Amino acid sequence: MKTKVLVIFYSMYGHLYQMAEKVAAGARSVPDTEVVVSQVPELVPDAVLEKSGAKAARRSFGHVPMAQIDDLRDADAILFGTPTRFGNMCAQMKNFLDQTGPLWAEGALIGKVASVFLGTASQHGGQETTALTFYPILVHHGMIVVGVPYSETRLTTLEEITGGGPYGAGTLSGTDGRRQPSANELAIAETQGRHVARIARELKLGRERVRSAS
Repeated sequence: MKTKVLVIFYSMYGHLYQMAEKVAAGARSVPDTEVVVSQVPELVPDAVLEKSGAKAARRSFGHVPMAQIDDLRDADAILFGTPTRFGNMCAQMKNFLDQTGPLWAEGALIGKVASVFLGTASQHGGQETTALTFYPILVHHGMIVVGVPYSETRLTTLEEITGGGPYGAGTLSGTDGRRQPSANELAIAETQGRHVARIARELKLGRERVRSAS
């Protein structure tokens, strides 16, 4: 009996893609876990992406399939990755979530594990506010929100500037996008994926035992 984990992200220059891959690696390290990575559709016109250099950067993850709303039905856990836009999630991710109304009406996501990982340009660019404004949507769906526990000691490092916190792993890109996710940030992302997958696995096995006993 496999535990199904979805990692759904949006990335403009590849930073969140790198984080998503590490989140997925962490989830895959949990036995009997099946992980699927997908991205939400782009909304920015091609001409704008070309001018900003994002179109070229996106070629590195152009092979990643597009997320489908119905994919969420069969998942045991879903981790969402989003860059921050003015202290909130990006429009691409919000657009995707706004299409989950039918799932809400059915209660299709109730009891599933959910988590968020993030990216900002600057150190204080809104990673926490983005997570905290993201989580109400998941709670409205009846999902079980999981963050990153402080047993991951990399969260408290003072040796370097680093993204991430108890609300979710995070990375910093710099205002010009040149900074890439650090080893510390990627390690926290891997921990998050593993932690979420473990909880989802334990919940799934526990529910099966309850059903068998009833």
